[in-house]
Amino acid sequence: MSTPIFKRVLLKLSGEALAANQGFGIDAVRIHEIAAELGEVHALGVQIAIVVGGGNFFRGVAEQARDMDRVSADHMGMLATVINALALQNALEKQGVFTRVQSAIEMNQVAEPFIRRRAIRHLEKGRVVIFAGGTGNPYFSTDTAASLRAMEIKADAILKATKVDGIYDADPMLVKDAKKFSEITYLDVLKLGLKVMDSTAISLCKDNNLPIIVFNLNRRGNIRKVLIGEKVGSLVSA
Repeated sequence: MSTPIFKRVLLKLSGEALAANQGFGIDAVRIHEIAAELGEVHALGVQIAIVVGGGNFFRGVAEQARDMDRVSADHMGMLATVINALALQNALEKQGVFTRVQSAIEMNQVAEPFIRRRAIRHLEKGRVVIFAGGTGNPYFSTDTAASLRAMEIKADAILKATKVDGIYDADPMLVKDAKKFSEITYLDVLKLGLKVMDSTAISLCKDNNLPIIVFNLNRRGNIRKVLIGEKVGSLVSA
């Protein structure tokens, strides 16, 4: 068994990853597949925190929110991330992995409030921590929440799980000869307007020199490969 190159990471999952091919809601089979893979890498001794999006239920900037006040729509999106966090917690605990959900919006009956020191203590005790509720503020995406939480818990890297195998100069699903970047700088991501994470999240990582690894979640074993240092996906760094 190879030794992980990271001690503590933050995994960013989209809500769509939990919906799989359904497009909406949570695919029970897919969420348990993801949890099983996370259980395997957790056994390597890596401390894992997760930020999950809510796009499989509601997205504040989506068409369905077009006639809504942006603040209300974003609050609905934050609540969607809590639903996903609880579902992922349940799936992980069925794998025997102790998990805590911390929400940026207080809802004490279902999740702990986000407290930085408590989150770090959970990680040190070998628990997976899922951060829900985004940053707790409208106008900030869950990508920005992932960057912020990664900074706060002093993660070694952000692992951005997507449905493509890295960063391209165009959508590889639509453009056949799209060029893949195996390594790219934060500045180039911003200059080229690449849709890796939003510009606020990228800038935050740039200012704090936090590497981002973008990889395909749909290939079984990719999380483990990233953690043990195999060349998978694309690296964003200085």
